Amino acid sequence: MPTSSAKANDACRTAQRNPGARWHRNDASADDVRGGLAFQRLRQPFFRPFLSAEFKIQSGDQLFAIGSCFARGIERALLARKMKVLSAAPEFDSFQTVNREVTGLGFTNKYNTYSIRNELEWALNPSVIFPEESIVDLPNGLCYDPHPNPTLLPADRAEALRRRSVLTMVNARVAACRVVIITLGLVEVWRDLDVGLCINTTPPAEALARCPGRYQFEVSNFSENLANLEETHSLLRRFGHPDTQIVVTVSPVPLLATFTEQDVVLANTYSKSLLRTVAQEWAAAHSNVHYFPSYEIVLNSARNAAWLEDLRHVRGELVNNIMDTFLGSYMA
Repeated sequence: MPTSSAKANDACRTAQRNPGARWHRNDASADDVRGGLAFQRLRQPFFRPFLSAEFKIQSGDQLFAIGSCFARGIERALLARKMKVLSAAPEFDSFQTVNREVTGLGFTNKYNTYSIRNELEWALNPSVIFPEESIVDLPNGLCYDPHPNPTLLPADRAEALRRRSVLTMVNARVAACRVVIITLGLVEVWRDLDVGLCINTTPPAEALARCPGRYQFEVSNFSENLANLEETHSLLRRFGHPDTQIVVTVSPVPLLATFTEQDVVLANTYSKSLLRTVAQEWAAAHSNVHYFPSYEIVLNSARNAAWLEDLRHVRGELVNNIMDTFLGSYMA
């Protein structure tokens, strides 16, 4: 076992090797645009961290993205680079969205770790069946499916079940993908007490009125989120590609609103901080799980270069910059 002195020496050598280890040095100029110190890099429009990729994406690799809306931006950027992204499936062209030009694949968004785990269990594990009773019939002949993002046009039960079969079929393709990108979104969740599952989004007023007492709001904690990611890892290990490499990110897109008594900015800070810590813990536990700092790139870039007017959605130019950084580090 290494002595405390050996550990100290190892830490000093690590700091010397790490090009991004220092924030500031008294003899360094803040105006040096090529400088590698943090206070120099943070003055640039787009923050670029020093990265060391632990695996390489091969030209023939297939990729799958699942998670919050930032995962859709990753899909678009990868597709634009002619990558094989199986989560952006042509079968989804049959889905009618409220506004396709705005929402695109937004109905596939999975905002919490419960929803990510649920989707992969339904798609990969033959012993776990999608609970059709979670789809609620409404008085107007339409129904509420709490698992997709509600950017799809309202539909009757038959269409909702057809959509579900397509989603499950597409999600099952994750098994063929060597690279899986998981984007974590938020920790505020709603639980369907009748079915015993956390759902993807806030129940609409019609469902709350139709089923009083059925849905319960919760703020998920560290151990719950880590357990969901551990189960996700187990599913991909059992049913996925033999060399699955998982890239986990935290979405920089903040909460639209909070259901707690906190200021939404404080609630969002807690949510992202918890998920950032969970992601680090998960990556440290598995050699095939790798954290990619898209969250830090956005939060540490210039505000006017990073965000649209709503200060929620990331500008396309920065998303492309993030993907350039990702591919520059991970492409063989």
